[in-house]
Order: sequence, then structure tokens, then C-alpha cells
Amino acid sequence: MLRHRVKLTVALIVFLGNLSAATFAADLKSIKNGRWSDPKVWQPAQVPGDGDKVVVSSGTEIDYDAASDDVIHSIRVSGKLVFARNRQTLLNVALITVAPDGRDSDTVHDVHEDKHTHQKPHGPATAVLEVGTQADPIPSPHSARIRLHHRDGLNKDHAPAIVCRPGGQMTFSGAPMNRTWVELAAPANPKDDAITLNEAVTGWRVGDEIIITGAKKRDRPGGSAQYDHQPVDTEQRTIKKIEGRTITLGRPLENLHYGEGKYRSEVANLSRNVIVESADPDGVRGHTMFHRYSSGGVYYARFAHLGKRNTLGRYPIHFHVVRDTMRGSGVIGASIVDSHNRWVTVHSTQYLVVRDCVGYRSVGHGFFLEDGMEVYNVLDRNLGVQAFSGPHMRGQALPFDPNDGAAFWWANGRNSFSRNVACENFRYGYRYDSQKRSNFDSNLPIRMPDGKSKTVDIRTLPVYRFSDNESHSEGLYSFAFAGTDGAGPDTRHPHLLRDLTAWETHYALRSQIPTMLIENIDIDRAAYGVYRPWFENHVYRNVRIAATGAEPFNRGLDDRSSQHGRITVDGLKFERITYGGRRMPLIQISDNNLSGNAESHFRNVSVGDGKHRDRWPLVNRGGGAVVEPTTPKGVPVFIHDYFGPGRHAKVVSIKAKDLLGDGNKYHEQLPLTGPDSRVAEVNNVEFPDLLDAIDDQPPATIVTLPAPGATAKLTDGTLVVRGTTTDNGKTARVVVNGVEASDVDYNFHQWQVELSGLKPGPLKIKAYAVDAADNVEQTPHETTVHVVAR
Repeated sequence: MLRHRVKLTVALIVFLGNLSAATFAADLKSIKNGRWSDPKVWQPAQVPGDGDKVVVSSGTEIDYDAASDDVIHSIRVSGKLVFARNRQTLLNVALITVAPDGRDSDTVHDVHEDKHTHQKPHGPATAVLEVGTQADPIPSPHSARIRLHHRDGLNKDHAPAIVCRPGGQMTFSGAPMNRTWVELAAPANPKDDAITLNEAVTGWRVGDEIIITGAKKRDRPGGSAQYDHQPVDTEQRTIKKIEGRTITLGRPLENLHYGEGKYRSEVANLSRNVIVESADPDGVRGHTMFHRYSSGGVYYARFAHLGKRNTLGRYPIHFHVVRDTMRGSGVIGASIVDSHNRWVTVHSTQYLVVRDCVGYRSVGHGFFLEDGMEVYNVLDRNLGVQAFSGPHMRGQALPFDPNDGAAFWWANGRNSFSRNVACENFRYGYRYDSQKRSNFDSNLPIRMPDGKSKTVDIRTLPVYRFSDNESHSEGLYSFAFAGTDGAGPDTRHPHLLRDLTAWETHYALRSQIPTMLIENIDIDRAAYGVYRPWFENHVYRNVRIAATGAEPFNRGLDDRSSQHGRITVDGLKFERITYGGRRMPLIQISDNNLSGNAESHFRNVSVGDGKHRDRWPLVNRGGGAVVEPTTPKGVPVFIHDYFGPGRHAKVVSIKAKDLLGDGNKYHEQLPLTGPDSRVAEVNNVEFPDLLDAIDDQPPATIVTLPAPGATAKLTDGTLVVRGTTTDNGKTARVVVNGVEASDVDYNFHQWQVELSGLKPGPLKIKAYAVDAADNVEQTPHETTVHVVAR
């Protein structure tokens, strides 16, 4: 089942094998605890300097207290390297590896096929790179910066790098913010030098870099998608002054940014006081990687100018084939800026939380789930701006992925996407794609709710949770769900899409997979509303389409005009429809009835006021390519209760001879019909119930604080535990060591609980959840921390 990753395996083994000889031939080793700048802690007794190869030895703890311009060649952390919290620190280095002694002592090869590296370490991590922790971050106004350099002797296709190996712990944690991005509270116009936020922010400082996202849709350029040439309206500024919710900018704006009503531009802070960056953005860039059985995470840190263009596995933040071994880790509040290869890559990893992050400018997809075996990951309240088209990379796990610029891209539905916003991406805001091809077998070993692995066709796993997401000002698509060639879940487990907003975009919603429940969708200012749908067991509820010119509600598979099955639409509102030059309909009729049973049922349809309303038929054959039906049966469109309660309109194409001859009296009736459609009044037509959806999936819970293996401090015998729980429906309760947790945010997406009566020593934490359908989580999150008295 891992055949599709063989090329990646070989590449990574070669990569890290090339690093090994240069990495561990040490010039200096630590011999006792102390400060980096103290020569007495090193053997020989000198402070590490330019070109040195350094080992932080097992059992020693070194306090990194320097701000040196010397470029260290390599650091192997087998003990503990802790960045000072009481001063500015700067480390210039080519390569850092975090790994215990006795484990991979002479190599840093990949984990795919090496059974030794799969062994679970015993006890807590002894090899630790600590640039702040969640519980004790680097405080403002101090900063900690790691600058990655290329050095002779290291393969520039693979280094510089920071790599955490099995048994190692690597944490980057800066001063927290209550929000890393918010919306505008008022419009921002050209020449304005101040903006108003819609909520107060903490942790933002004068001098910080921010972006104000674009509002208008901009046409994609042809050919190259290099972001230096991409027409966009997002603007980058520095903060000159902060007064309440008003921010004064370093220089005035040049573009319009929306700030009232439902559709608003976002303001995001790109600065953090913990920074990992490439020293030469125009030269050889660096990357970071967590391997299986490592620990740690990224919290309110900035990762800038990283990622190697067109190089597989070289990303700013990369969780590499971690499986469930880092459950409890996360990427929270991070800023990933100017990446040449994605923002955050989640590869064969489960139970990872990516929340409140800002991705700004990437070559290729931004927040990326790599090979289709990722499940139970939570991507919540992230902002993805300007993911541009990158090259298809040889050996990538999913060969059908063109890497053409999506803020969010994934292939396995059993992950949660909520409250995210995408803006100004080259091709997609969000793209779900799961195909079966001659060079890719979509039958993969997937973790099941009971913790066991089962081989399933990932195309049949429903989109588990996709809710409250927004996309605007995109290059082409806002929400695209396609690629399965008609494979999908059964009617008891449909794909679930809820509470989505798309505005100032081209294609708002591409629903090109079967068996979908789509409800509460708001589309405003799009060329196409519902586009290229695979109409088969689709249920739409409460859909609003406004100011959408070309094709508000598309026919089956667009120009193929083919419909596979039945759909229902209950609650469809058209508003501000002004374009009608070609007499395009609001709802298009599909010409080809592929199954012979295809029908479209609509109920509670309304059309608001708009210019030239009489030029719009409500239902007609579509425009674009002229399609002559190739099936003996046509597709009827029923508008329920159109003529009154129980009096329905049956609209058919003038090309559907079988329907025109069904005995009903068809006639033309403007503006319901157009030149290529006719209507008859019918009775005794039920509004079908296409889905018998059930909830038999249990929730997924992740304890995020204290971190696994961490030391936590008691206050009068009490410990606060925090975490995240997600479910395909509603979570009813979360239980931690027998105590029910409190819901803090978004139906237990953030929760906390106080455990009292504790004594210092090891503490086992067990957390699980129960959903509203009484599904009990079968694999609770169990972790052990060491608690001490405060």
C-alpha cells in the first residue's frame, strides 16, 4: 500500500545520507550544564564559532544566550538546548538535528522503510530543542531568531534544515496573541493611513508587519503564476501606532478593502518574536521537519523565506509520516511568510491541530495534506492568502495533483476544516481531490475509529466536517470538490458541507462528487454559482446566490450537460441578478439522463429584484457549448408549490421528447421558462428524501496542554488541562479523568477542565468525547505528564 511513496522514500534516504558525514564529526561537545557563551561548558574550552560542528551532549543542558553573527556549521542536540527568555538571541546555523544518543548516531535518513527508526522511544524526550514552550513562551519584548544558512559540504537540495528525529523534542513558542487575524470594522480606502479592526487584539505591537487582504476579484494572468507578477490587492504594511481597535499604518493604502456588512477584508499580523528564517531568501533556502515519535510543535512563531522550490519534502513546517505519535502537538498561531514550497505540510499524520495560523505567499498549495492517509486532523480558523501555482514534483505521493495553488488541499474526507478563510489564491481557495489512476491506487490503509488500520477506498470516505469556511477574491475557484469520477460514500454517510461563504470569485462551488449534503451556502459576486456538479444524491438547503452573472445554478457537469441521479434543493434565493444578455437561466436543465432516473426537485425558490428581470428565465437549457441529447430520456425539473400548495411546475427541455410526450400540457410561461424549455402543472409529486443520513462516527479528541511528556505546574493541587475535540455533528461532552470539561469555543473545538487534588509526580491524562448521537470515542487521548508544585 506504500508503493506510491517509494520514490519519495529513495529521495529522502539519499538526502539525509548526504548530510550525515558532515553532521556528526564534532568540533565541540558540551561537557556540563551552562551557558552557550561560557567556554568552560565545552570541550575543547572555547565558545562555538564560525564553521564549527557542535554536539549538545546527552545529559547536559545548554542555555543559548548568544546573539552572534558567526554561522555554526551544524548542531546535533542529544541533550537539551534552551533559548534564553530574558534577552534577544540569534543563532546563525546551517543544520540542526535533534536526536537522542544511540539513535541514528551516524545518519539522519528517512523513516519510511527503516524499522529501527520506527521504534518507540522509552520515557520522555532527552534530546530537546526548546525555543520557548506553550507553558513558558519567549516573552515580549525579547525575541529568539534562528537564521538558516547554506554551507559548503552540505547538499543544497536538502540543507539547510532543522530536523527532529524519533525521540527528540522540538518546540518553537513565542508570545501569544488573542487573535492573529481579524476582519476590518470599516472600509479602508485608497490613501487611508489608518484602519479599524472589528475586535480588539492583544500581542500586536508597533513595528509589526501586517497584511490587509484584497476585496476585489482579480483575473488570473496566463502562463506563469510567479507571485511577483500576480495581480492582487492585498497590501503589506507596518504598524505605526495602536489605539484601541485603530491601527495607524506606516504608509497609506493604495487599494479598496471592504469593511462593512457580511463581506469584509481581513487584517493579519505576520510578525512573531520567535523566528525561523532563511538567511538568503534569493539563494539556498531552508526547511524544517518533524519525524515519527518526535514531540513538540509550533506556537506563535514566524517561519519566513523557507521551502525549497520544486523539491519534495522540503517545506517550512513538515510533519513527516508521524501517524498518531505526535497526538497533542500542533501548529498554533504561526505565521508562514514567503514560502517557495507550501506553508504547513501534514503527511501521513493524525490528530494534529493547525489553528489561528496565517499563510502568506507560497509556491504550490499552502495548508497541504499530502498522501490521502491523513485523518482526524483539525484545521481551524486559519487564513491562507496567495498560494500560487507551483511545479508538479516528481515522485509526489498523489501523482494526479498539479500543485496549482490552493490555500487548502486534501484527499481524505475524515479531517476537519472549520472557520478558515482563503483569499487571492491562484486557482483554489479549497480543493478536495481523491482519484484512482493507473499510477495511483486509492485503496489505502486508513486508521479507523477503533485505532486499527483498514484498507479502504479513500474516495468513499465522506468529508467529515467542512463548516463555516470562507473564500473570496480567488483566481478561479472558491470551493472545489472533485476528482472521484463518480465514486463516493453511501446515502447514510454523505459528504457534509455547511455554512460556507464565497464572494468576489469566479467559480463559487464546484460540487463534482456524488452524495452530498450542502446547506447554508452564501454566494455573492461570482461568475458561476453552483458549478459543474455531479448531480447524484445531492441535497442542497438554504442556498443564496447573488450578483452572479453567467450561470448561477449550473447543469450537470457543465458543458457535458449530463446528470447521473436525483437532487433536491430546499430554499434557493436569487438576488441582484442583472446579467441576461444571452438569456441564460438561473437554473439550467441537464440534457442527458445517464441513469434514466435523474430528476431535479426545487422548493422555496425566490428571485429578488434586479435590473432586466424579465430577461432571465428561471429554468432553461444552459448556454455555452451546444449539446444535443445522447440519452433517450431527458431530465425534468420540478419547482414544488410554484402555482400554489400542492401545485407543482414540471419544466422540461424542448429537446426531451420523452418528457414532452408524457401526457402533460406543456407551454411557454415567461419568466419561468425560456426559449428552450416548457412547463406543465402537475400534482402528486413528492419532494424526495434522498439521504437517510446517520451519525455513527465518534468524535476525535486531542489534549493540547500540557504537552505530551511536559512538566506541568500545580496550583494548590490543581492542574488546568486544555484540548480540542471535533466531530461530524455536535459534540455533547468531553470527559478528562472522569471530570467533564467546559466548552470554551465552537462546540468544544477548544475546551478546558480543572483537575484537583493532585500531587507532584507522573500524571496520566485520559480524555474522550461523546457526541449528540451518543457515539463514544473509542480511542481516547491518553498521555502522561510530570506535575510539580508551583
